[in-house]
Amino acid sequence: MRGRATPPGPVLDLSGDRLRRAMADLAASAEPTGGVNRYLTALHLKSALFKEVLGQGATGLSETEFLDLVAFMAPVRRRIGPVIARLGVEELGRRIEALLHGEGGVDARLARFIAAFPNGKEMRWVRDLGAELLHFTQPSVPLMARWVWDARVSTGVLREIWHAADVDMAEISVPDDLATFTTLYAELEGFLEGEGVWRDRIWMVDLLMAHIYAGYINDRGGQYLRSDFTQDVDPMLHTRRMLGLDAVDTETGRTRLRLIDGSAHEFGGGRAARLDVTTAEATPEDANADP
Repeated sequence: MRGRATPPGPVLDLSGDRLRRAMADLAASAEPTGGVNRYLTALHLKSALFKEVLGQGATGLSETEFLDLVAFMAPVRRRIGPVIARLGVEELGRRIEALLHGEGGVDARLARFIAAFPNGKEMRWVRDLGAELLHFTQPSVPLMARWVWDARVSTGVLREIWHAADVDMAEISVPDDLATFTTLYAELEGFLEGEGVWRDRIWMVDLLMAHIYAGYINDRGGQYLRSDFTQDVDPMLHTRRMLGLDAVDTETGRTRLRLIDGSAHEFGGGRAARLDVTTAEATPEDANADP
């Protein structure tokens, strides 16, 4: 499957049938919690929050502001506590500023950001941190998270929508660099246009990909992110968690981000305090903001 305006990059052999089935399942699954538009609004508000906090630069970032963002990054929030305690938010702010506005292209900046942290399996979430910061402050940069495509272990959304008789056995020899993710987004936006989706296509791509990978977690119970996502009957549970839209525990009203002392982080206010997919509504200011 090819999108209308695919940029130079690897050829991605995507399955239109798999995508159409995922779209239909997404629409049906989202209906009980307000429909697809409620989730698109929540993603728009998440991006508005990231832009609001980081729009004037990350070097003056406060700990509360940073934690407000971390609460909406599910692969990050369980692991970052010790790093904050060791480095401090001031140092993290300098690294984030270099990631967002430093020299070089996106690939180079993300690679330097990752390399600034210790290496090892327990730190692989740093790529997800960098990917979310880039995407939700600059939505034209595709979401380059591991769950979208991780070439090292050959897992992610890309495999789940690959055109192959046996997806599990397919060899997908494409890197997880900016060119691949940009091509993937262009392909999926082309697919959505063909399905009659004309608005919010960047956020719709995010939502569709999250729902596809949530299906992988539900159906196969793989170990990747298994500790973050437990079984539940809600068909949108894992979809929300992939996108960090489950930041607030609806039963307790507390955030799911645990601080180093074990207590729950409390939002500092503003957009963070009201970004909840079950209640998300766009204000006039939000509705007029740039996507």
